[in-house]
Amino acid sequence: MRISALTAQAVPWKNGGGVTRELAVHEQDGHMVWRVSLADITRNGPFSAFPGLARIHCVTEGAGHSLSNRHTRLEARPLQPLCFDGGADLACSLRDGPCKAFNVIYDPEQVRAEARILADGPVPDADVRQVLFVVCGSLQMAGTDRLGPGEGIVTQSAAGVVVTGGGTVIQVRILPV
Repeated sequence: MRISALTAQAVPWKNGGGVTRELAVHEQDGHMVWRVSLADITRNGPFSAFPGLARIHCVTEGAGHSLSNRHTRLEARPLQPLCFDGGADLACSLRDGPCKAFNVIYDPEQVRAEARILADGPVPDADVRQVLFVVCGSLQMAGTDRLGPGEGIVTQSAAGVVVTGGGTVIQVRILPV
């Protein structure tokens, strides 16, 4: 399944601090198992909490930000996936202006998610559901299909998929618990 931040509808956050573009969601029995989205973070303020869920957050544009509360300080840096409790009550402080971030929110009782950054070359294949999201460069699919920045796929196999053009791709593997 193809996904695209270029065509996904931007939905404003409740706190007005940005917008989110939902790229893909998997539900089971009316409950979210996992979702991927791209967020524009435009100002400092409360960070959305998702109680009972886990989160992977990866800055794709901009200098990033800090997430903190009285007990915790997390640094969200460009192209460094950050894993944390989605239910944590955190405030966001932008480092040097607005940024964009790719997010994976998932139910850790149903699945496990792992994210890594890929550069030019073949995408490591595994027979698990995975999301590939192009940050820059391109993703050459088996055959002639090519995806550019802001596009991606949800697939069960990445056989024959290659990162090209000086590309950077986020690979998220969705694994059973």
